[in-house]
Amino acid sequence: MMCIRAFCLLTVTLYCIQVQASPGFRQITLSDPKSETLNLTVWYPASSEGRTVNIGSNPAFVGVTVNPDAPPLPGVHPLLVISHGYNGNWRNLSWIAAAMAAEGYIVAAPDHPGTTTFDQNPIDAKKLWRRPHDISRVIDFVIDYPALFGATDKGRIAALGHSLGGWTVMSLAGARFKPSLFIRDCQNHPKRGDCRLTEKLGINETLSLEKISSNNRDVRIRAVVSLDLGLAPGFTPTSLNAINIPVLILAAQADTLAELPAGQESGYLAAEMNPNRRQYEIVEGATHFSFMQLCKPGAENILNEESPGDDVVCQDGPLAKRANIHQDLVRKISAFLNSTLNYGASSVGTR
Repeated sequence: MMCIRAFCLLTVTLYCIQVQASPGFRQITLSDPKSETLNLTVWYPASSEGRTVNIGSNPAFVGVTVNPDAPPLPGVHPLLVISHGYNGNWRNLSWIAAAMAAEGYIVAAPDHPGTTTFDQNPIDAKKLWRRPHDISRVIDFVIDYPALFGATDKGRIAALGHSLGGWTVMSLAGARFKPSLFIRDCQNHPKRGDCRLTEKLGINETLSLEKISSNNRDVRIRAVVSLDLGLAPGFTPTSLNAINIPVLILAAQADTLAELPAGQESGYLAAEMNPNRRQYEIVEGATHFSFMQLCKPGAENILNEESPGDDVVCQDGPLAKRANIHQDLVRKISAFLNSTLNYGASSVGTR
């Protein structure tokens, strides 16, 4: 089981979106002599031809229905890139990926080398700056291959991330990370989940300081969604206040482990950002792991047997149901992205 216990939206206008039954689905490995291999999963608006299958399902987690390798629909489509959490993978956010693809978005999610379930190489894990580079690389690739996923509307690109993925997409929005700022904050909160990852992520290594502190802003990204991010106290207040694109910040209200307290993480972003550029909401009943995929009955026992303590991944707040949380999140995220990207029924297939 993935080791993610420690770390793992202004008024908006609703649009009537043209919804597709089952999105297309492709998995591709990107290889480049100058870059590391990158495994990529993409959902996209597709023709109804072909068979539908359930992907991302296993004995513990619920998957989503897709149409593998289906021909993409004609026209141009907005793009949403997704970044998973620490030692997570594309399956964790497949529920929002499939929902947005059904609304007409191309949705692309890489597995970040070193911090993904199936690649936890400690050397790669310390190259934290590569995460935003992975997302920019994915944007390049999706734009360059319209025959695979449909044409990308270059004026409508957004990024969404959970946990360490939230840190990743905030970096892409222009937030600058200062390791010394983060380390100093952790001296007051040594038990916080992200503080315990300082060494594993190379935040305290001198050789990494310049790269981690670099500007990772990707100006093609026009909106960002952060889901209960970590490492937030390392972002400089000046850089957060200078972010000039809309950001939706969603925090977990019922983090039973209190490892990523909303006030110290998502709340920090909200406090330091220009109020006209951000929306901030604490999601009632949600734990840090409520943003992951649905758990099947009996999943807690299965996870606990594989790795004692990992049953927490399937635990939501008291009386809360993850399916209801997801339904509410899809509505909020969709409304935010459709509004900020000016995407609606009138713009489907047009530019």
